[in-house]
Amino acid sequence: MKKAILFATTTLASVLAFANDGAMNTNSGMVAIGSAIAIGLAVYGGTSAQGKAAAAALEGMARNPAASDKMFTPLILSLALIESLVILAFLVAFIKLPAASFGF
Repeated sequence: MKKAILFATTTLASVLAFANDGAMNTNSGMVAIGSAIAIGLAVYGGTSAQGKAAAAALEGMARNPAASDKMFTPLILSLALIESLVILAFLVAFIKLPAASFGF
């Protein structure tokens, strides 16, 4: 059930963010809402993934302290890759936001 709600929210955010990308944009509020939902989902997914990765690495280090040097580099690499996906989602949402002309 939780995955279905997450899928529905992600689909709604995608539809709203890419709605009516033409010159006569009447859905500027929808684009803004879609961008906000998209970045919120990306941040939630990124933080939960980073938390799970860090928890698994710390548990592994606690079970075998001698292997902590071998686990540290892949942990940092995976955290950096997860963070890059969040930044990519932020950039996509930020690029789509000028399509919402707020009457300025």
